[in-house]
Amino acid sequence: MLAAVGITAAVLVGREGLRTVAGCGAVSDPYPSQAAADWKAGADHVVVAVPTSERDINRQDFDKGSVRYTVERTVTLSKEKVLWSAPAPRHELKSAFEMTAPGWSVYRTGKRIKDTAPEAPRLETGHTYVLALRWDADQWVVLGEGAAVPFDDHVAGRGEWCGQVLGEDDFAKGERFAQRGGHSLEETVRGQDEAVVLRELEKAGGKKP
Repeated sequence: MLAAVGITAAVLVGREGLRTVAGCGAVSDPYPSQAAADWKAGADHVVVAVPTSERDINRQDFDKGSVRYTVERTVTLSKEKVLWSAPAPRHELKSAFEMTAPGWSVYRTGKRIKDTAPEAPRLETGHTYVLALRWDADQWVVLGEGAAVPFDDHVAGRGEWCGQVLGEDDFAKGERFAQRGGHSLEETVRGQDEAVVLRELEKAGGKKP
């Protein structure tokens, strides 16, 4: 959450609308999100999901400067598989659901630049993700930057991250796990499939606050 309207996004950091993800700048997680126990303590569902469509929302125009306007995105995702659900989730997760995600900065030249979420995926169509979701203020959000994992080909760490397509080794370098300290579920499951994510969740403690 940085300067314009929502959750942390490289250019749009700070707006309430962007509280859905956290990402490639200064990280400010709404909830703890690094360890499997964090996911079980704070999430309602952990799912494999695929964005299927998106639309621009929350346009903000600027009278001065090189940027003419910014927008966020409403991303529609298809639930591919539920890996874990809380005993009493706050809200039912339907087969299709929506999230607010970083959008675009549109310059006066007409050029469109991706806005990104600090240290996290942007949520783009054509890619797959593991998401630890929480129902918060009448919308689905991820717990924080550690709770949105690229998952193309059902391999953790492979796919879109901060608006770029990475392999699992480049993902590890980009994340620089040292920023987090402590045990990271992303680091533990990197390069592996959902069975390992599920195993880590089953091993972890944690209960809903």
